[in-house]
Amino acid sequence: MGEAMPTIRKVLVANRGEIAIRVIRACRELGIRTVAVHSTADAGALHVRLADEAVCIGPARASESYLHIPGIIAAAEISGADAVHPGYGFLSENPEFAEVCERCGLIFIGPTAENMRQWGSKVGARAIAKSLGIPLLPGTGVLSGVEEAISAAESIGYPVILKASAGGGGRGMKVVRSAEQMRRVFPQAQAEAEAGFKCGDLYLERFIEEPRHIEFQVLCDPAHECYLVLGERECSIQRRHQKIIEEAPSIALSAEKRAQVSALIRRAMEHTRYRSAGTLEFLMDEKGALYFMEMNTRIQVEHPVTEMVTGSISLSSKSALPKALVRALMRSQPP
Repeated sequence: MGEAMPTIRKVLVANRGEIAIRVIRACRELGIRTVAVHSTADAGALHVRLADEAVCIGPARASESYLHIPGIIAAAEISGADAVHPGYGFLSENPEFAEVCERCGLIFIGPTAENMRQWGSKVGARAIAKSLGIPLLPGTGVLSGVEEAISAAESIGYPVILKASAGGGGRGMKVVRSAEQMRRVFPQAQAEAEAGFKCGDLYLERFIEEPRHIEFQVLCDPAHECYLVLGERECSIQRRHQKIIEEAPSIALSAEKRAQVSALIRRAMEHTRYRSAGTLEFLMDEKGALYFMEMNTRIQVEHPVTEMVTGSISLSSKSALPKALVRALMRSQPP
């Protein structure tokens, strides 16, 4: 028997922009009231106008508003919110924020802090994947310095790619083709990682020259032993490591391979009792082999693609928003 889920009557949306609007719309369809938080610069923003209530949490600088945990918790307490939805970006993958919410009696709508720590570190996620038989590119743990990186690269074979253990978005990421280049770019990558993520830990793995980038979205509820793998999205068309186009399903993936990888992912989610939405990212080489790369412990920007192909997007006649407005806001939505 699953655990009884507390009733949620009011959700504070700890974000802004498109994802805040989506969360507010979903809450309205469920009959749940919403609280928008905003900086002084966003007082007139659309998500503020659409929510049932709004609370200003600080000045324009994100570190003093959308990233300011005490201010967000205070807004939840003042407004009487039962739960907090972090959206994506900002505090969505911050385990300390999830823990603070729980300690303050707020339901954190997302993965547990333990889930974030398990899967949020790329090195840690690789270790879990390896233990469960999920294919990985040859790589390392956290590197102690440039000499260890050179030794590992020579063992794996150039080219390799340096990556930030705590990173994303291409920061701290360098393709390396020689020992001389490694000595030059290692400190640069370390500095980028430290500046971007306050963690300079680097690791490396074999570099695939022209990979396909394929990601699988999950939706999990360990309280009811429900672990869904909602198929894949292909996002191989990128610029500066940022995705431009996503499509689903991938034309490069056979039904057999899809089922095989989905079974491995489901096993991993069950093993770590993952909760809520998440996305596991893979690279595909020229031979069609898939290799696990990292996991995003949050809902992704690209989630509407999965919603569309699984049929979970709807324009409910019960929606509190006019359908024309919803269509304008959700431009990926079919007519």
